[in-house]
Amino acid sequence: MQLLFIFSWIPILLGLIIELPNPVENKPTPKFKLIPAPKITFNSFVDCNMAEVWIEDTFRIFPGKYGEDPLWGYAKDLKYSDGKNAEAVFKNPSDQFFNPKMPFNVPVGQKGLHGAVWFETVYQDKKDPSGKTLYGIYHNENYPSTLPYDSITKEGYRNNLWPQGLTGPESPAAVCRIGIMKSIDGGKSWENKGIFIEDYDPRMILKPVNTSNTFAGGVGDPSAVASGDYLYLFYGEYGYPGIYHEKTYDAKTEWSGQCISIARIALKDLDNPLGKAKRWDGKSFSIPYDSYGAPVRSLQIPIAEGGGAASSPTGGFHWGPSVSWNTYLNCWVMMMGKVEGKSWQGDKIFISFNKNKDLGAGNNSQDWSKPALVFQKPGYILWYPSLQPLNNPNDIKEKYTSVLLGKRARFFVKRIKPGDDEYASEHFIEFEK
Repeated sequence: MQLLFIFSWIPILLGLIIELPNPVENKPTPKFKLIPAPKITFNSFVDCNMAEVWIEDTFRIFPGKYGEDPLWGYAKDLKYSDGKNAEAVFKNPSDQFFNPKMPFNVPVGQKGLHGAVWFETVYQDKKDPSGKTLYGIYHNENYPSTLPYDSITKEGYRNNLWPQGLTGPESPAAVCRIGIMKSIDGGKSWENKGIFIEDYDPRMILKPVNTSNTFAGGVGDPSAVASGDYLYLFYGEYGYPGIYHEKTYDAKTEWSGQCISIARIALKDLDNPLGKAKRWDGKSFSIPYDSYGAPVRSLQIPIAEGGGAASSPTGGFHWGPSVSWNTYLNCWVMMMGKVEGKSWQGDKIFISFNKNKDLGAGNNSQDWSKPALVFQKPGYILWYPSLQPLNNPNDIKEKYTSVLLGKRARFFVKRIKPGDDEYASEHFIEFEK
């Protein structure tokens, strides 16, 4: 031991800088394989990540959409459903999905909930032994008609050169934001705590530049996991990394600030989240919730490899992350989609790994492996991949969910083509160290 101690200091005594091996970095990237499984087709509306928790011995999920949407109509599809395990709930018939009590949308111009919401992750407060105190992390979409620009608060959007949406030339593109709701009865009723990550009007990418039929900008499609004293938020970054002006617009600049980004908020701030979240700036979590930071560089698709700006009709970016801690691999796992064309087109699903359990130390939160192809279904558009627990005794005992999993899981994804739109699973995914 003494001899090793002396030798460990020799490089310093000689004035040399020698980079010693990092035992985490030298671990091989985990391996995975898809295994055919009996198909499970979900029987309720899904258009987001699958939020879920265990309430004592009950597995509860929260799929769907709720609230005002001038493009698609008012939605009451945000439901909850229960069962003895994940597979049982995913097989529930449509009449076993129920509407929770949700806060109402407030009139235009008033403070409160505007636009539609989708629950993407549910964080369960560990301080409540009943398990019924939940925080729903939601994706929120608005338009100039539902959230018009307010010159005093600077919130909202000017309806000028607004880009096209998904339903045709006269339809507007949405802007996404991320907020928090709270439940104290296991998710049967919710109280809105407000938006805690958003982009303002100057970052919207407008006509004639924005021709992607996706978003005008904003942040959305989140997945959240707890690590230490923080909730880490993985989300899509769709705005311009600065002030957008048509004359000074640069596609490479837009690309440089987009893809999957990470922010965090202290768990103690979830009851009062406004202004408390911080984005990653390239070195630390120090950027305000309403400014812009740096995306995860290893998840960006290089321009030379087909990467591109989100406002471009040729796409070229990863999106829709779903993050889980894997107890078998002892690492984080991220599933994600890939946009390759207008209107969120893309038929591939990718996976990435992060071997640092503590996401708060150094740049651990950014240390993701280069995405690897998991699944492709030609002729389809693939959205919202997720990994789900099995109905075996171990997964039930460990109370696994989509954010906590083991060696084998179910692989679900929303697959879309004319006449065939379903959220389904026909594979297991199995990992090897």
